[in-house]
Amino acid sequence: MMNPWIAALSAIFLWWFSTGILMWRVRRADNLGGDAHLWSVLLGLPLLFGGIVGLGATADDTSARGAYLAFLSALAVWAWAELAFLSGIIAGPNTRPCPPFAPLWERFLRAIGTILWHEALLVALLLYILTMQHDEANIFGLWTFAILFFARISAKLNLFFGVPRIHTEFLPRPLAHLSSHFLRAQMNWVFPISVSALSYASYCWLERAGSATTDGALVGFTLLSALTLLALLEHWFMVVPLPDQKLWRWMLPEARPASPRAKGEQHGP
Repeated sequence: MMNPWIAALSAIFLWWFSTGILMWRVRRADNLGGDAHLWSVLLGLPLLFGGIVGLGATADDTSARGAYLAFLSALAVWAWAELAFLSGIIAGPNTRPCPPFAPLWERFLRAIGTILWHEALLVALLLYILTMQHDEANIFGLWTFAILFFARISAKLNLFFGVPRIHTEFLPRPLAHLSSHFLRAQMNWVFPISVSALSYASYCWLERAGSATTDGALVGFTLLSALTLLALLEHWFMVVPLPDQKLWRWMLPEARPASPRAKGEQHGP
């Protein structure tokens, strides 16, 4: 497990598998209806608490094992926050689609309203992890969560300002209105900044991994490098015509049509 190639492959597998499991659970709850989304979030709470406990337990562990556990703990916390968002339990006060010809400022305010509570949750979690780990020997959990946080903000900004390829087939029913805030466009001014920042961050992590003097540092910076490169790849998926949705589509159950009552609740009066 101290081999950097094993660490990189582990990060790639965890990214693919955790994304797939989240989408599978959300699609399953969509099909079940009722309070299934709420139960998903409640039954997923061990991810949040286990992740926080893991981050605290590995704070002074500078071994390769400590790097792996800190990385996994941060992913667990992030996974629960994403589950809460995709389930529509912690999203935002705005649950209405955006009018098609709304001006930019109105679309921006409406878009913020769709994700406000989720963003506040992520900020609170990031600050909590920062206060927990900023003076500790092992801060790979903090860096893991920070990469996910800033990469997600970057992705959302790109979807808002416009990219050529937008996958809406994976949006769950509680967030079906979210797609009305996206914009299809050939390019936007945020994208070059995003890919440049992620490329530079990847270089920095790789450089630190290459100069690491301990197994823990080698594994930790390799995990961060792989995660940042995956975030960079996700950004390029927005513009490059590759069938990336096939990575997860095969493992998801077939979506069932929403009941008339559910549709009425979704779109409101």
